Amino acid sequence: MGVRLLARAENAQACEVLLVAPPSVLASGESIVGTKIPVHAAATREDLRFEAGRVTQLALREPEGGLPPIGQCSEAAGEVALEALATATALAREGFVDGIVFAPLNKHALRLAGMQEEDELRFMQGLFGVRNFTCEFNITDGLWTSRVTSHVPLREVADLITAQAVADAVHILDAALKRASVARPRIAVSGLNPHAGDGGSIGREELEVIAPTVERLKRDGLEASGPWSPDTVFIAARRGDFDAVVSMYHDQGQIAMKLMGFERGVTLHGGLPVPVATSASGSAFDIAGKGVARVDGLQHAFDLCLQMAGQR
Repeated sequence: MGVRLLARAENAQACEVLLVAPPSVLASGESIVGTKIPVHAAATREDLRFEAGRVTQLALREPEGGLPPIGQCSEAAGEVALEALATATALAREGFVDGIVFAPLNKHALRLAGMQEEDELRFMQGLFGVRNFTCEFNITDGLWTSRVTSHVPLREVADLITAQAVADAVHILDAALKRASVARPRIAVSGLNPHAGDGGSIGREELEVIAPTVERLKRDGLEASGPWSPDTVFIAARRGDFDAVVSMYHDQGQIAMKLMGFERGVTLHGGLPVPVATSASGSAFDIAGKGVARVDGLQHAFDLCLQMAGQR
């Protein structure tokens, strides 16, 4: 997928592209896709230079024991991915890069390699030293989502639905949409329970936490509404009633968004100092190495990252 993105000449013309990866990873992708990416390879940051229309590669160290098997979750693969993420984050902290795009990662492999955080967003958040609220945005065909909780077990979700967490998820989404040129974002806030609690008969989080928070956000000038029933809010959003939906947990929003455009979806990491984006399609071990992965979502991630980086 990454090689297909780099092979498009217009991407290298649109900005200075820096590839952070071991040379064997690029070579493997080129072999699978059947193309060759002309790159200026550099062993150190001091050797980096950019040429119009040409990809520059910062060559990371090769994995011990050779390139890990494709399509398998392994500690070795996680180590390669973590080093690439850490290096890209360091370059962003130093002001050397204005945005980061990565192909889908496997979170279990990252944890096997030593990542302690729940996902790569929190891993990068720690490296950036960001203490404020962060969350994933998922974007399909102009519809955005954020979520109050993310990669946590479902049994923990209800206790994490607090007024502050809901407000943070709305505020960060409102700010990101404005940076993406949506002047006054219309944001729907989902309920947690079936039918948004059905007046308190199926849970009270809507009455006691979500609805009061939405009212406070309205008084603060945000165009927020809810809590909406989780099983219908995305129907209204797809119709165009909203620019964005705040969901309470991962699958509440992700299932709906992926059904609406799995191949086109983008995941944007919100709350970091630079835009960080990837495709929403996942690591897809079932087709890894077959050369059939579509690049649409990663291209949309690249385009969005480029747009937001240009506004920094």
